[in-house]
Amino acid sequence: MPVVPDVVLNNGKKIPILGLGTWGSPKGEVVQAVKDAIDIGYRHIDCAYIYQNEDEVGEGIEAKIKEGVVKREELFITSKLWNTFHSPELVRGALQTTLKDLRLDYLDLYLIHWPMGYQEGGPLFPNDDLGKILYSDVDYVDTWKAMEKLVQAGLVKSIGLSNFNKRQIERVLEVATILPVTNQIECHPYLTQKKLIEFCKSKNIAITAYSPLGSPNRPWAKPDDPVLMEDPKIIAIAKKYGKTPAQILIRYQVQLGNIVIPKSVNKGRIASNFDVFSFELNADDIAVIDSFNCNGRFVPLDNHRTHPYHPFVNDEY
Repeated sequence: MPVVPDVVLNNGKKIPILGLGTWGSPKGEVVQAVKDAIDIGYRHIDCAYIYQNEDEVGEGIEAKIKEGVVKREELFITSKLWNTFHSPELVRGALQTTLKDLRLDYLDLYLIHWPMGYQEGGPLFPNDDLGKILYSDVDYVDTWKAMEKLVQAGLVKSIGLSNFNKRQIERVLEVATILPVTNQIECHPYLTQKKLIEFCKSKNIAITAYSPLGSPNRPWAKPDDPVLMEDPKIIAIAKKYGKTPAQILIRYQVQLGNIVIPKSVNKGRIASNFDVFSFELNADDIAVIDSFNCNGRFVPLDNHRTHPYHPFVNDEY
């Protein structure tokens, strides 16, 4: 079993650089995927309340702990606070729902999923009659202060951000007494995020790369959208190393020092995605992959552009 390197966070805690993503993992297949991943050697699992499959993740984790395959303290489990729970008084209850679903006493990492709040007290995607998302006006810096209380209560070990831009991170840092340990962002060769990564590293905030394979199963994909894993230049590099395109894309993030969370429920692919520590991309190939950057987001949230805290407007990185 390959040894997965850790990234040391700014609070001294360690996170395995490679984890199993669960966004879009279909209900009915997640329990087995989590069991398979733990058997293969994964010790880091990335979850979120909005994925609506945390109960299955929890079942898989519990089964492997009961079997003696792994101890709770050997696992690193992340979840995320959804947009309808940004009001400070709702934050702890949202976490407790996640803990109950995951069958855990604490989380290793809890993130604010998006800087944008939605109207609270109703559906997870509250819409008006025209189908437009209804926003809440809660400021995410107030949400952050409530997240800090979760650490103080011993319910989470670390807290962080997801999908925050530079200015939004700066605003959090202005009020923070507990620093965010990571910013989880979309990151792959079409969206290399160099400026944002450089900024985060200057603040000792680690990067977690989601959609490292280009989110081929995203529900809103259009037939003519580019498919990252079918890019001829990626395929050529994969052939050169005798690896799959997915392995090249995951290895690319690892060599950049980014935590990376590829998703799969297929046992063969879960294993293949884990097998990225026996080779290295040379500097020339890294430079070639870097050159694909075209600011190509697979998760743009264009229908939220009127939200005052939309992170991807005005070319803010």
